[in-house]
Amino acid sequence: MATTLHEILLAPDVQPQVVANCRALVDQELAAKSGISGTAVKVAYKAVTTFAPGYYQEMIEAMLPDMADKLQPYWADFTASGGADFGDYLAKRPEEVSQALLSVTDTMAATGQRAVILKAYGAVRGGAGKHIEAALPNLGAMVQKYA
Repeated sequence: MATTLHEILLAPDVQPQVVANCRALVDQELAAKSGISGTAVKVAYKAVTTFAPGYYQEMIEAMLPDMADKLQPYWADFTASGGADFGDYLAKRPEEVSQALLSVTDTMAATGQRAVILKAYGAVRGGAGKHIEAALPNLGAMVQKYA
């Protein structure tokens, strides 16, 4: 029986579903964005998907192991406490969780080679934490669905 999020979410029969759900979650969150920061995120997303076809899918697949590892301490605490709603648990720690997840994308950006992607990431990085914080309830629900 899988015991860590890494083992659970990256199981061969589960990982493709998780990647598809991550894509759907990002699309859902993007559709809900408005205002200047929402427009900036949508423009960055469009740049990535237009100028680097397939890159978005590859990056989700590449980030998933590290994202699962970053969420693991929260999952362990959540399950030990007998919590019922992982999304709610994450949403009560918005800045801490969003910064943990952003450390994964920051590391990837530091070693990235694609100028268009790096420019798009740089354009939205400043407000990315708030966007991730808003998505935490849905992210937690998605993770819990597989656990």
